[in-house]
Amino acid sequence: DVDDLIAGARIATSTKKENPIDFTLWKKTEEGIKFTSPWSEGRPGWHTECCVMIDTIFPPNGKIDIHGGGYDLKFPHHENEIAQAKARHNNSIANYWLHNNFINVNNEKMSKSLGNVFLAKDLIDQYGGETLRLAILSAPYRQPINFTDTTMDTAKTEIAKIKNVYKQ
Repeated sequence: DVDDLIAGARIATSTKKENPIDFTLWKKTEEGIKFTSPWSEGRPGWHTECCVMIDTIFPPNGKIDIHGGGYDLKFPHHENEIAQAKARHNNSIANYWLHNNFINVNNEKMSKSLGNVFLAKDLIDQYGGETLRLAILSAPYRQPINFTDTTMDTAKTEIAKIKNVYKQ
């Protein structure tokens, strides 16, 4: 609801916007990856990048069946993707939306800024794919999952029990 939005609550307001709640389609930049455009040297806004990827992989209407992500992406990211897909293709970019809750590590949100990010390939190397999958499935997808040594040890024990029953 636009009336509930508070300008400047998430990011600083910009005098370059006609309306403070407009989202960025193109970001002028002088650093990192950039492209030449009629507007500036820059790159697409984050929401635009996702729409372009979907358009490129799933032509002609840029629509996918299932779109997922963390529940913190519902707004603004997914709503802004929908706005762009409505303008370009008159669709909502996906038939179904799945928003999982956070993955926590020792009761803290997993995040790059905290330095507590684990890559799936590293966890698979450490615990095995079956154990990791069971650990992830141990919490409903709309509830946070807390990765701890106990969580992983419990999943490992349960996998061993399942394998033992299967052998018998």
